[in-house]
Amino acid sequence: MRWPQPKGCGQAYLDAVHEADLATPQTMHKFGSAEPRVVTPPLRELTPETSLGFQVIEFATDVLGISLHPWQRVALIRMLEQREDGSLRFRTVVILVARQNGKSTLAQVLTLWLLVVYGWPLILGTAQDLDVAQTLWEEVVDIVKGNDELKDLIEKVVLVNGSKSLNLITGARYKVKAANRRAGRGLSGNLVLLDELREHQNFDAWGAITKTTMARAEALILALSNAGDVTSRVLSYLRMLGHKAVGDPDGVAAAQGQAETGPTEYDLEALDEFELDPDAAEALELDEFDDDEAGDLELDDLEQDEDTLCLLEWSAPPGCATRDRDGIRYANPSQGYTISMRTILSAEKTDPEWVFRTEVLCQWNDGASNGPFLPGAWEDTTIETVKQADGTRVIKDPEAARPVGKLVAGVATSHSRGMTYIAFAGHNAAGVPVCQIVTARVGSDWVQPWLADAKRKGRVRAVTGQFKSSPEMTVLRKMQKDTKFRIQVVELSGNDLTDAYADADDALREKRVLHPPDAKLDLAAQTAEKKYFGGGTWLLDAVNSPSDIAPLRAWIAALWLLAHLPAAPPPPPPSSMTLADLPATTTAAASPTVVLTDWHAPDLGDLTGDLGSIGF
Repeated sequence: MRWPQPKGCGQAYLDAVHEADLATPQTMHKFGSAEPRVVTPPLRELTPETSLGFQVIEFATDVLGISLHPWQRVALIRMLEQREDGSLRFRTVVILVARQNGKSTLAQVLTLWLLVVYGWPLILGTAQDLDVAQTLWEEVVDIVKGNDELKDLIEKVVLVNGSKSLNLITGARYKVKAANRRAGRGLSGNLVLLDELREHQNFDAWGAITKTTMARAEALILALSNAGDVTSRVLSYLRMLGHKAVGDPDGVAAAQGQAETGPTEYDLEALDEFELDPDAAEALELDEFDDDEAGDLELDDLEQDEDTLCLLEWSAPPGCATRDRDGIRYANPSQGYTISMRTILSAEKTDPEWVFRTEVLCQWNDGASNGPFLPGAWEDTTIETVKQADGTRVIKDPEAARPVGKLVAGVATSHSRGMTYIAFAGHNAAGVPVCQIVTARVGSDWVQPWLADAKRKGRVRAVTGQFKSSPEMTVLRKMQKDTKFRIQVVELSGNDLTDAYADADDALREKRVLHPPDAKLDLAAQTAEKKYFGGGTWLLDAVNSPSDIAPLRAWIAALWLLAHLPAAPPPPPPSSMTLADLPATTTAAASPTVVLTDWHAPDLGDLTGDLGSIGF
């Protein structure tokens, strides 16, 4: 009995994958599957002449003393496939596999080979949680320090938090960064390690990271992850492309239909709005950042070239039972090597079903949450867009999205206090409320000067937000107490607060409000969790929601204020004036005291126009 021979893989491939394998063709059913269930096929037979993966496997064994599992060998050979000119076929590799199967070991071996043998000058490790990237980096440093053949290559090890770097005497470096829109800016990396890609809920970091590889003739983005859910926008997009390229075996592309799964111009607009001042950048230790590059991303920079994408997915097939042993083998290629079937079946008994399916079977939960509103209500009130010839999408009816007359603002800050959002609400020419996020930035100190800016003078009638037990209450109260701040600040608390959420729910159900597409707002509206109180009232649950709900809280606040805007307060009374206050040229003798009390506000007329007239 022989090993099954995958398409495009000859005897050299099988020999390299199964060298010293604990499994045999006769016992392979007792071990995890070495081959991914969904895989980008090779262009030609994989041999030592057509893939660099064979060299990496040899390096791991002979230099590092690491015996790779068969699936790790498969991944290396497939991802490092070469074209006929010797260049790498792929620039983006997505590896999906259940937890605890050895993704970190695979990344460590590849990193060291590229640094030491292949001579790539910069490896950039990143993750949404910086600790994850730093842990991988620290393990690589320990391997080098403990290896007699490699330790003399170390020039220095930088241990400064946020700027950790392994520098070799060859000039090669391995740095770690947090995964955000500033990750790697100013750097031009060869290998970018993206751990836990499922946590990327927008294209902010993806845009910055892909930019770092564009200047290199040879570069590779290696994305490692477990299965995602509806919030995993980047991973969902890349996985859909990979499945579509091999015939859509799980119906992923068909299920998504015409949905806008990839990056859009709205993601670019959101990137432009997210600004960091120098103090914030310094506090976040964003070294080596080139501000000149902050706004030069284009839509093409966020999109993935299907011809250079490699998908390697170890996952259980859709619909299989949680105790299906073949399904477990497909998702856990290290089963039988470092993970026992008994351990997996024990987890199946104690874990909630979708936790087990996601973590152990690497299956996607496409319904992370139904969101707080009636299913379909949010989508039905989204202003329609059309795709242009260049692939970008624009509002089909600009008049529907353009508020005229009075505008009001809603303010909300993220639960982490990292980002503050401002929403504007107004009525369009047909009298229908239109509400949208207009800006978002780090911190909250910028809110008051932004609202008071001359661009918006006379256009914003009032502003509100949650006045109690919220991250934004400090900035709201500060504006309310500031006598020089000319925009009316309206409290939103108590019954008004719960009424605001009920009103928004009703407006969406009855299609009495419109909103343009917005990636962060849409995500919050489709995934946020409710927190119920007495009498069936509810608010959004910041702790248990899978994405940032602040955009939606700002949107709800603005919509409520539009319907409950109090009458404008009278102007403050003028102070008394005496003759001593008159100019020196005025004759004051024998003149009685003058008190100016008969003062009338000038007629400002109707506040009309659109967002474009105030700097949007």
